Amino acid sequence: MLLLALIPLLVLPAFAQSSQTLPTEDGTLDVKLSHDDIVLGQETKLRIDFINPQSQKIQEHIDYRVIVSQDDQKIFAIPTLTHTSEGSVSIPVEFTEDGLYDVRVEVEGILFQPIPVEAVLFAIAAGDVPPPPDETNGGGCLIATATYGSELAPQVQQLRELRDGTILNTESGTAFMVAFNQAYYWFSPSVADLEREQPLFREAVKLTLIPMLSSLSLLEYAEINSESEMLGYGILVILLNIGMYAGIPIVGTLKLYCLVKKTQCRF
Repeated sequence: MLLLALIPLLVLPAFAQSSQTLPTEDGTLDVKLSHDDIVLGQETKLRIDFINPQSQKIQEHIDYRVIVSQDDQKIFAIPTLTHTSEGSVSIPVEFTEDGLYDVRVEVEGILFQPIPVEAVLFAIAAGDVPPPPDETNGGGCLIATATYGSELAPQVQQLRELRDGTILNTESGTAFMVAFNQAYYWFSPSVADLEREQPLFREAVKLTLIPMLSSLSLLEYAEINSESEMLGYGILVILLNIGMYAGIPIVGTLKLYCLVKKTQCRF
């Protein structure tokens, strides 16, 4: 179901990515975490860049700590305050088990000046990852949050409620979400990063989402109690979106062609 494939793109929690950029708690710095493909039992280099949010350049002279854990069990830690003059560090970490890992980065000084501790928490996936946890237990929206500026935005809430309250209530919907989650984990952070860096791109994404959000709102008023109803309403919404995203541009192009050719359009 093509349309429903867009939902995990918009509401996936921010984990399992090869590159993520998040602000510290008070927004003093942006922190970028990147890594190569994780191979269990082998060291993986975690690269951490501290970025000045105003200039978008690497911020030099940072005092920091790093803790990597899984299920609240530490597997790696730089517990003492450490200084990087370059503003970028590369840390070798060995991941030994499938699952999600938390990477907590704490900043306590900038340019040799101490600041109250500001932390940022990343989550990355190694090996086979189970379906994302319920967002009430943590995790936030990625692309939708970047587009609308907050996880509490009505549009983000609409997508989350549709996913959790409608799609995941059927076996086919659940299977669909699990299958597509694995694919979307790898490129959604790049889209979100680009939105944060390019306001014009963010506005373009926002405009493109308007027709989809309008059509998805129909599912909020539908009673879906079976697999067949899920498929039926899903197909209906897909057809509506095909009409809006494909039909309207085609008609507009044809009208422009007729205008240029100074012929009468019969449609």
